[in-house]
Amino acid sequence: MQAQKNAQVPVDVSAPVGFDLNLTRTLVPLKDMSESHLLALLDDAVVDTVCAGQTLFSAGSYDEQHVYLLHGDVALVNVDGTRTQIKGRSSLLPIAHQQPRQYTAVAETDCSVLRINSERLDKMLTWSQVADYLQLIISRERDLDEDIDWMMIILKSNLFFKVPPLNVEQIFSRLTPQVVYAGDVIIRQGELGDQCYFIKEGEADVTRHTDNKRQHLATIGVGRCFGEDALVNETVRNATVMMRTDGVLMRLEKQDFYRLLKEPSVATLALAELADTMAKGVVAVDVRSEEEYSEVHLPHAVNIPLNILSIKSRLLVKDKLYVFYCDTGRRSRAAAHLLAQHGYRTLALDNCAQLFSPAGAQQYLTDTQNYVLRNGDVILGQG
Repeated sequence: MQAQKNAQVPVDVSAPVGFDLNLTRTLVPLKDMSESHLLALLDDAVVDTVCAGQTLFSAGSYDEQHVYLLHGDVALVNVDGTRTQIKGRSSLLPIAHQQPRQYTAVAETDCSVLRINSERLDKMLTWSQVADYLQLIISRERDLDEDIDWMMIILKSNLFFKVPPLNVEQIFSRLTPQVVYAGDVIIRQGELGDQCYFIKEGEADVTRHTDNKRQHLATIGVGRCFGEDALVNETVRNATVMMRTDGVLMRLEKQDFYRLLKEPSVATLALAELADTMAKGVVAVDVRSEEEYSEVHLPHAVNIPLNILSIKSRLLVKDKLYVFYCDTGRRSRAAAHLLAQHGYRTLALDNCAQLFSPAGAQQYLTDTQNYVLRNGDVILGQG
């Protein structure tokens, strides 16, 4: 199922998308993404119709997909031939997600399944939740009141889907304002690009010349980014952008953009050292969603989902060491980095993929009870 674009827009300009979100808003962890990030993710997603008797995936395979059962019944067949039935919408989690696959999934009835590339989902999910974190941080800064709405639009921009989310707090310091007037040509088709731009105020027209004809492609407004693909792909501009009205642009220079592409280092803890470290009183923090945490987690780990990190961080104390983890390491590295910037003692667990491998999960992920923090200490929660 491809997201339907409203208009054909050049590569240099991001396009708004439209998509029926009813099938995806409740899925885990998609439900914890902002709409703009979810739309961008679903643009490459596929809904398959699988006939009764067909195989969705086979035991031992690596397909690098999150597969969600939307409708129909599926049997998970173990290597010993035992079968477990899953009914459509009975679980909001992806089907038997461990890789390599531990089961063969066979459709018992005609089914529809949503397939999403796991790596892309993880990147977009992390970006979305870091943007949520920063939104709450920014909302507390009273001197930014006039710019909050615009800054929130920027955080959902297509450009920053390409930037490591750990650099999110550097973004605004790299932007410089530029006053522009109606009729100003900001970028010209065929030229080399040294900057990209965000529209803070005003509107602009996007046009392209083909076969001596000028084609109007789009009118873009506040929050839209343009010119970034010439930087990413190191190629010439593929369209012309001219101001329709007076306005203000925020300019990002090429060298600053490249700096944002470099992911900062984060202090880590090796998986082999985890047990000894936790025995010394270090607290493990699971930053996955509540539903993912509830299935299984590290013993005595507390759950602080990344998207509500700025709210829950007040439960942490700055003289205690915390080890953050998730299923891939991307969300947990972001959490450890963001809190370290605010004076907390943090480590990101290395080898998270190994932790959630079949062998690692059997060894380490043995707890299903709910734990919470009280005065910095871990206690057994309710439910």
